[in-house]
Amino acid sequence: MSASILNRESWLQEAVGILEPIFSAVGYGIPPLKVSCGFAASSSPRTTLGQCWPRERSGDLVNEIFISPKIDDPVEVLDTLVHEICHAIDDCQSGHGADFQGIAQVVGLEGPARMAHAGESLKVRLMTISKTLGPYPHRALNFPPPRPSNASRNKAKCMQCGFEVTLLKRWESYGAPICPKDHIRMEQTQPEVIEVEDSQDDSIKTKEIRRAVSKK
Repeated sequence: MSASILNRESWLQEAVGILEPIFSAVGYGIPPLKVSCGFAASSSPRTTLGQCWPRERSGDLVNEIFISPKIDDPVEVLDTLVHEICHAIDDCQSGHGADFQGIAQVVGLEGPARMAHAGESLKVRLMTISKTLGPYPHRALNFPPPRPSNASRNKAKCMQCGFEVTLLKRWESYGAPICPKDHIRMEQTQPEVIEVEDSQDDSIKTKEIRRAVSKK
């Protein structure tokens, strides 16, 4: 195997073929599928590392898997791919339910179903496979810090009925508005203190929500 695959999709598709013995050894065949580098459609792109779509959703009637552009470590990519192939074998029928769990466990995944990842033995195999495939031809896409939520903005509140609105920064100098119910001037309130998610927090959340499966 050449270690100079230049295309992400070619690397991922090649990986499927090399992973096949892991599944066939425990009695499962990998169905026809396509693998691409892309964001999950129905989950947070910040935290979801992979997603598998059922055959009925594909114009080619095959399972389609997407590996997040957030990751570029080849072993982590293969780990995520194994998880999504388990969904493809089940055709996404059970989500992260019992049927999926049965497949995942016998191929070497461990941990809670939604976060199921390679156990020690499988991880060693994936490390060997990654050397066979060569470098994953992709560099991780880094997200900017999330925008502050409304909780970090000044607000105005009616002290009589509790009606509350968020004040846009460009209008704050005009003062608090009149309550539409009680017709009294509302009072400005201090914004709540929120923690801005940094790259380390983002990494932690990524580990907490690792995989997604599309629903029918």
